[in-house]
Amino acid sequence: MTRAPLPTDLRLILLSPADNCLIAAARLAAGTQVEIEGERVTLVKTIELGHKVARHELAKDDKVLRYGAVIGHVNEAVARGEHLHTHNLESDYLPTYTRDAGHEFVHH
Repeated sequence: MTRAPLPTDLRLILLSPADNCLIAAARLAAGTQVEIEGERVTLVKTIELGHKVARHELAKDDKVLRYGAVIGHVNEAVARGEHLHTHNLESDYLPTYTRDAGHEFVHH
């Protein structure tokens, strides 16, 4: 018998059942309350459209899965509902590039 999933806010998308992150389907302002698998969570930071949110608590060095595949690891403990981005998520495979004010790519 398959158990029904616990309710999750419709503004958060689960791409694969194996994922431990959710994707924001809308910009979610800091202070917004969302439900993640039956637990009400208040967002500490604004989550931009398309950005990742922790589906579960993650310990330092835990792998992050998106589309069921490892995309990197967290470099610090992360709470459920916390923003997952370059400040706490490191790619295990590709360097991270950003554009500086001079529009040159800078490797981090």
